[in-house]
This record gives sequence, C-alpha cells and structure tokens, in this order.
Amino acid sequence: MKKENKPSLIEASTMLIIIVATIAIGVIDLKVAPTIAILFAIGIVMIYITVKKLSFDIIHEGIVSGITPGIIPIFIFILVGSLIAVWIQAGIIPTLMVVGFKIISVKWFIPSVFVVCAIVGSAVGSAFTVMSTIGIAFFGIGTTLGVNPALVVGAIVSGAVFGDKMSPLSESTNLAAAVVDADLFKHIKNLMLSTVPAFIISLILFAILGNSNESASLSKITRVSSILQRNFSITFWAIIPIALMFICAWRKIPAIVTILLNIGIAVIMIFIQNPNTKIVELGNIIDAGFVSHTGNHEIDQLLSRGGIESMMPTVALIILALSLGGLLLKTGLIPTVMTALTSKINSNGVLILSTLLSCIGVNIFIGEQFLSVILPANAFKNIFKKAGLDPVVLGRTLEDGGTVINYLIPWGVAGSFVTSTFGIPTMTYLPFVFFSLLSPVFSIISGFTGIGVKHFDSTLNTKS
Repeated sequence: MKKENKPSLIEASTMLIIIVATIAIGVIDLKVAPTIAILFAIGIVMIYITVKKLSFDIIHEGIVSGITPGIIPIFIFILVGSLIAVWIQAGIIPTLMVVGFKIISVKWFIPSVFVVCAIVGSAVGSAFTVMSTIGIAFFGIGTTLGVNPALVVGAIVSGAVFGDKMSPLSESTNLAAAVVDADLFKHIKNLMLSTVPAFIISLILFAILGNSNESASLSKITRVSSILQRNFSITFWAIIPIALMFICAWRKIPAIVTILLNIGIAVIMIFIQNPNTKIVELGNIIDAGFVSHTGNHEIDQLLSRGGIESMMPTVALIILALSLGGLLLKTGLIPTVMTALTSKINSNGVLILSTLLSCIGVNIFIGEQFLSVILPANAFKNIFKKAGLDPVVLGRTLEDGGTVINYLIPWGVAGSFVTSTFGIPTMTYLPFVFFSLLSPVFSIISGFTGIGVKHFDSTLNTKS
C-alpha cells in the first residue's frame, strides 16, 4: 500500500471499533446470524475502500489472502461432518455412550468429562477430534442426566483445548513453538506455568457446578441404555476406530488422513453389521447426516446429526470471517493499530499484556486460530528479543491469548465448529469454558509478577 493511503491510528482505531460494534450489535442485540453481521461489516470495509479511493483489487486480494489459511480447516470440517454421521450409523458413538453410562461417575460427571477429554486430547493432539467423537458421546450422556448442556459443552471444550495445548502432536502448539524459534518441549514445559493453574481451578469449578444427585438419574440412564442397545449395534469392535485414532496420533499422521481412515473403517463396520446397506443410502448419510428413528424424542434429537451439509453453515461463516480479516489486513487497519500498540511497551508486564490483547484482537477481527498466533508473533518477536526474554515466554503468551480464545468467538473457526457440533450457541457455552477464560489471566499474572518470565541469561532478575 502506498504511504499516502495508509490509515492514521485514529482512523484505523475508529474503523475497527465500528466493525466490532456492528458485529456485536448484530449478533448479541439484534440476534441476527453471525454470517449476516460479518457481511454487513465487510460492506462497511468496502465503503471505506471506496471513500479512500483505494484500488478495488484490494478487495479480491484481501479476500483471497484471508481465506487461504482456512482452506485446510474447512476441508477438515467437511470430513468431520461425514465422520460424525458414519460413527453414529456404525454404532461407535452409541457404544461410547453405553460404556460411559457404566464407568462415568454420575455424581462427578462434569469433572470426569473435563479430565477424560484433557487426557484424550493430550494423546491425539486435536481438540476438534476429541469434541467430534467422545465429546458427542459425553454430550449425549449429559443430556440424559439432565445436566445443563452449556456446562457439558464447557467441560468438553475446556478438556479438549487443554489436551490440544499440551500435546506435542498438536498443530497449534507446534506452530507457536515454530514462529518464536523455541524448542517444542521447552515451549510445552513453559506452558505449564499458566496451563496447570488454569486446569486446577477449572477442575475445582467443574466439581462445584457439576455435583449432582446420583440417584436422581439412574432410571433414565437404564432406559436410554436399553433404547440404544435395541436400535444400534453396541459392540466391542467399536474400539477399533478409537484405537486407530490414537495410533494415527502416535505415528503423527495428518488429521485429514486420520479422519479419512476412520471414515473408511466405520463404513466397513456398517456393511459388516448390515450387508444389505445400499451405497445410495450410505451416501445420503455421509452427505445429509444420520437420522435417528428410535421413537425417543431426546435420543432422536441428539443422534440425528453429522453429514457434510451440517458443516456448510460453519464453512460459510468461516469464509466470511476470514474474508473480513484479509480485508482488514490489506487495507492496513489492523497493522496500523498493532504497530502503535508495540511502540508503547515499557515493561515485561505491559509487553505480555499487549501481546495477549493483540492475539485476542486478531481472534475477534479475523476469527482464525493460526493467524491469532502468527500475526502477533511477527509484531512482537523483536520486542521480546530486545527485552532479553526467552522465546518460550512469547510462545506461551501467543497460546494463552490466541489458540485458546478462538473457541470463544462466535464467528471464529473453532467457536463456529463447537456450535455446529453440539448445537449450542457460542455465547451460551462461553461462560463455562473456564480453561480458556483462565489461561490469559495467569499469563497476565506471570507478566506482572515475573514468575516464569525467563530471560536469555538466567542470572538476570526476572521481575518485570
């Protein structure tokens, strides 16, 4: 962009405030779909481009550059929609529910969900995989127990995000370590300074809120288990695709290949269970999703899900959100504000806080998890280096403000995925995703107290 066309700080700040207000009023106050609110925001940016007499090529360039980072996640979402449908048809998710009824403590259901999702997430390194597989099973159990659905989703997402964040197999964790030039395992070790306290407090909160009367739900559990066993193939062999998921994670096989393999295994199981299944029927399930006909309204509503079509609203939202982000970058609105922000740093605490706010801001304006790590990393890397801070400090800050927050943004890639998977609006489950809410808090505490703020020279005072 030519120098004379670059926006001033006041101009850029005003435009970003208008855009945030437009989206917030649309989604929260007027209750319109996030896609519509973002479409209006894109219209405002295009008006700005016209008034500034910028080249209209910026529109195309911005949209293309914005959407490009989301192509792989979009493809994964499409595959996940198919995976959910065939896992239900093959009896895998119903089997997980029946087994879960037997081994999960009813009294401590919510904290149990949080811990199990955290463990599985750490093993497979993918929050999306955890949520779309065992997460749906736990959601079904929670619905049966009469637990607040938003609380169940909060526990599932919190556990899955913890696992994703702490796993050496996680794409986002590897990305954060790579962009700051830090050793992966040193990065993960440093993450514990904010992650472990956030995990412990989250577990305590889930234990308090999730404590239930064990005897109240036993009859309903028995009834639901009986219905599932009559209508689905509840079998030991359901462990095969679950084991395959762990094996693929161990072998570091990419998510796309892992999901495709799981879909293939589930399809084979469907034909073994019912050799008369028609290709057209299976194709319809993969495309439109599985439709449950057990005669029980709650179970039918819960297990009628999945399919490629179910992900299309999410895909549309992601495309629009990433397009808006690309336009904001191409017009110089976001870079102008970030440049001004980095010039006002006078202490380690302020530096970490500014980085966190930048990560959160990118999540809000662009809605893409990886960009919420990459852009602030590029903006703050040299400042952290000048301050003598170890790269792992920046890496942890990027994760605490970028990776985990994307699940709380209604139009974000991760937030929209959660909503499409469980059917619970982002703003409804947001208050219960304690892990994501607490992680930035402990990063801020670390920054201003100096605890865990490592310098290149370990003999230096680590106080901010």
